[in-house]
Amino acid sequence: MPNLSIRSYQKELLDGKGLSFEDIKRNMQELEFINHYLGGHAITTLGIRKIVNRHQTDYSPSHMLHIAEIGCGGGDNLKAINRWCLSHHIPVQFTGIDINNECITYARENAKDINADWITSDYREVKFKSQPDIIFSSLFCHHFTDEELIHQLQWMKQASRGFFINDLHRHPLAYQSIKILTSLFSKSYLVKHDAPLSVWRGFTRNEWVSLLEAAEIKNFSIEWKWAFRWLIYAEG
Repeated sequence: MPNLSIRSYQKELLDGKGLSFEDIKRNMQELEFINHYLGGHAITTLGIRKIVNRHQTDYSPSHMLHIAEIGCGGGDNLKAINRWCLSHHIPVQFTGIDINNECITYARENAKDINADWITSDYREVKFKSQPDIIFSSLFCHHFTDEELIHQLQWMKQASRGFFINDLHRHPLAYQSIKILTSLFSKSYLVKHDAPLSVWRGFTRNEWVSLLEAAEIKNFSIEWKWAFRWLIYAEG
């Protein structure tokens, strides 16, 4: 068991270069399974609900809601949000952004039925056609250093009317649980290696408070969600 009192900065395999499309596709498929059955999609949908409910007069049936995800991976979060929007009669358009072209290629296939623009790019270099109403990330922040995250939080605040983050709580039980679960069901060497490491790269509540304060974001909320996730949301 690693020392989880200290956040790891060891790079995940997924952040490396030269990965095949088939390896990334298998990784994205298993992450979608994890997000579905361990509540990740439900937390992401809750993030959308909180921001939409706070601005009910702005997000009417006549308004096309623009939602952008940075680090969109295989597009499974956007599919989950699209289902919620359809059930609430909210017209929506998406922008999915990922620096890995293999992820974007898979997302186009995996989420082909939603109204989305898919962009291969560093999120900081994207020029939006129109400002997103909501920007979010899911299991993305833990890939960055604290300094990079402070800049990322500032960018999310400036680029949207509201933003939220769904990411991992660094905790020994979370680490051991995902290590056991992935060893039992995973057929992806990427998932088996990166899932426990992702938890080790995750955050405590106090770390999130420090990051948000360093980014000079004052109006924010941090909520703990099962299974070992943080939901952070703020006004843009």
